[in-house]
Amino acid sequence: MEGEDLDGNPVSLDGFRGQVVVLNVWGSWCGPCRAEADDLARLGESTRSQGVRFLGINTRDRDRAAARSFVRAHGIGFPSLHDPDGELLLRFPPALLNPQTIPSTLVIDRRGRVAVSIGGAVTDEELGPLVARVAQEAS
Repeated sequence: MEGEDLDGNPVSLDGFRGQVVVLNVWGSWCGPCRAEADDLARLGESTRSQGVRFLGINTRDRDRAAARSFVRAHGIGFPSLHDPDGELLLRFPPALLNPQTIPSTLVIDRRGRVAVSIGGAVTDEELGPLVARVAQEAS
């Protein structure tokens, strides 16, 4: 999966191979996304040394400026793919990532397999132990 980030730069999920990836689907218009954003930003920073990388998919935001404002407001330090029409989301099986369930989060192991799928908002207390478990697995 690849696309452009919120600044128009190319980003590819393949570039994260060999690392644990937390893939979070969000939108600036989404209340539950706002509720989880600070926790995700914090967890993204605290797990980096364990080989964990966060990647967002910003969906249904036609205007990149609104999405960039959201990222700045919540101190999100990880890239997000811009997916205004949900085309990237449709590449995932609906059982793994339902395009109607925003926010959603996947934890992808070092081999590129989905280890955890969560529909709805998460907190760092909920997601942290799941990420740590996947990060401890041998590649």
